[in-house]
Amino acid sequence: MSTPGEYYRSLPPVCKFYGVFCFMTAAAYYLKLYDPDILSLQYGLVLKRFQIWRLVSNFFYLGPFSVGFAVRLIMLARYGVLLEKGLFDKRTADFLWMMIFGAFSLLTVAPVLMLLPPYKTFMSISLVFMLLYVWSRESPNAQINIYGVVRLKGFYLPWAMLALDLIFGAPLIPDILGIIAGHLYYFLTVLYPLSTSQVGGILGQGNSNRQSG
Repeated sequence: MSTPGEYYRSLPPVCKFYGVFCFMTAAAYYLKLYDPDILSLQYGLVLKRFQIWRLVSNFFYLGPFSVGFAVRLIMLARYGVLLEKGLFDKRTADFLWMMIFGAFSLLTVAPVLMLLPPYKTFMSISLVFMLLYVWSRESPNAQINIYGVVRLKGFYLPWAMLALDLIFGAPLIPDILGIIAGHLYYFLTVLYPLSTSQVGGILGQGNSNRQSG
């Protein structure tokens, strides 16, 4: 068993920075050092008062210390780390770009789909859920044990977590946004290039057959 210090040093850089920053943000709120409203995403204030920082700061507040906060932080420490140390091993810049793409997608897709409430909101839960979704698509056959009760494949994990949030009465919109952003990234980086290469291969084979004929 590694010590907490050894575990911390073993964390990949992007997940380490993001997790620590989210934890510090929650700790500062617990100490009443600031009002979370200053970090929230409010498009009205962004557009009318040019409070541009809200487009970034809202991704670093996972909520106050609570069970929900712990679950999201564990999701980041588990599946985000597995993704960064697995598929993105020695590709820190690519992993960071994926998170930036996810953040931009969330900021763009949510207003278009009218999934944002008119008041303050935060996109951090959606960003963490996006990492969970991408990991599930990259590791579809991994065996996952949920609370020691349910055992399922990694591919079904996002939907299981969505069902648990429904049972516990947690808001589903952040999870759904994370799934949308994660699928958009996976489609553009994996599914679409794969489909175009297959179509290109079929067309190339057809051309060679016509030439030989």
